[in-house]
Amino acid sequence: MIGDRLRDLRMKRGLSLRKLAAAAEVSPGLLSQIENSSTDPSLSTIRKLAAVFDEPISSLFEEPDAPAVHISRPGDRPQLTASGGHNAYERLTPGRGDLEVLLGRLEPGESSSAQCWAHASTECALVIEGELTAEVAGVHYRISPDQSITFDSRLAHRYLNTGPVTARFVVSVTPPNP
Repeated sequence: MIGDRLRDLRMKRGLSLRKLAAAAEVSPGLLSQIENSSTDPSLSTIRKLAAVFDEPISSLFEEPDAPAVHISRPGDRPQLTASGGHNAYERLTPGRGDLEVLLGRLEPGESSSAQCWAHASTECALVIEGELTAEVAGVHYRISPDQSITFDSRLAHRYLNTGPVTARFVVSVTPPNP
């Protein structure tokens, strides 16, 4: 889905793979793989591409024919990863542009991003397994299973797993801007 949307944006702007790659500081081969759906882009790459197109990140996930009723099944969900292939997110919602729900996984010692970042949304994270630390505006909040945190995501933030076991959590973002 993101590959088709990327190709559409690139073609509408008359950009070759090489020109877009240079502007986004990624390789043309990576862009080709994304457009052909043979690889999923990292969140870092998605952010770079959205910046080049001067589009909100959520626009790269929009599905023109998003169903009114959507069932999300394990093994059939789009995957998002942070730089370095860590922090897998599975997308649970279709791209309607009103809500993004992700199933996240952080291994011990991993973080959702190398540094905190902000975006114009409201965000809620619910921990399912393990423990998660939410760093929001420089403050660390420890979240245990069955606990959640909600915050204005215009405050710079990220998630960390400083515990000894894998953390599984659900993140909801509205409007979508992962």
